[in-house]
Amino acid sequence: MNGRTLRLAAAVLLPMLLALAAVALWRLHGRAASPAGPVEPLRLAVNAEYVGSCPVLAAHGQGYFAREGIEALLQPYSSGKASLEAVQQGRADLGTASDIPVVLASLRKQSVVIIASIFEAERDHGIVGRLDRGVSTPASLNGKRIGVTVGTSGQFTLDAFLNRQKLLPAEVTVRNYAPEQLAGALARGEVDAAAGWEPFLTAMTHAIGGKAAIFYGEDVYAGLFNVAGTGEYVRAHPATMRKVLRALIAGARFCSDEPDAARALFARASASEAARLRAAWHDYRFRVVLDQGLLLALEDEARWAIRKQLAEGGDMPNFLDTVYLDGLEAVAPSAVTVIH
Repeated sequence: MNGRTLRLAAAVLLPMLLALAAVALWRLHGRAASPAGPVEPLRLAVNAEYVGSCPVLAAHGQGYFAREGIEALLQPYSSGKASLEAVQQGRADLGTASDIPVVLASLRKQSVVIIASIFEAERDHGIVGRLDRGVSTPASLNGKRIGVTVGTSGQFTLDAFLNRQKLLPAEVTVRNYAPEQLAGALARGEVDAAAGWEPFLTAMTHAIGGKAAIFYGEDVYAGLFNVAGTGEYVRAHPATMRKVLRALIAGARFCSDEPDAARALFARASASEAARLRAAWHDYRFRVVLDQGLLLALEDEARWAIRKQLAEGGDMPNFLDTVYLDGLEAVAPSAVTVIH
């Protein structure tokens, strides 16, 4: 074979080899590989419209659960409180929830353990007030009717916010609504203000147009979002927990590294909510951890719940029993900073 023939062969074969290599790399990295073993179904209650659920939605949509051999069956709920209730009632195996529902379940002696925190934000809880009802400053909440979802991080934020303003609970009238009902209650004038979290804050602001005043609770509550299950289920399925955690770690990385694609997971977001997500995304922390700050937050919130008589009993739990350390220690030991 002469030199001209060799050059011609190389010119033909090299692009083919590069194309084959590209296909191989895409198959390896561009999509999750199929599991080698049997597929395990797992029912996961998720607050599907809340940005903190991004690692779960990404793990599902990008195939990270499937790669681990998990068939994740997502059940949408409007709050972590409702998600955790689904877990407690046996309708779901795991659920996403803020720390407040976990605290209340623990105070009620219900079996619940957190396998990981997956999200943290400081500016996604707050209060929306009606300017035409005299709510223009935090202090002007005095004497007003305020809607909130009792037993959630929204209620904790409201109480902490009022305390910061030196307002007593008796100086406002609290009305209980489901999260998705708050915007309507505010628009109809049933309440003068409402407390909650995104995307419901944006929905409330939009519902009353230019008559909205919004106060964020970043200095009183840093939202922690977690994945939790009953102690019996979690401890009986250690291998499953490791698979779930690996998928969540990949999902959290996707949410951090691919913000545009991650925001597309929230397809139902309104135009105003989509714009807010774009502006706020860089402040969100998507990471799968179990840190000491979680225990401190649980204890602080338990003292608040006991004081508010939100749960029968009232004994302070040992919250070290409320975190499941074995799973994350096995797959990402550096992500566990809980002192134990």
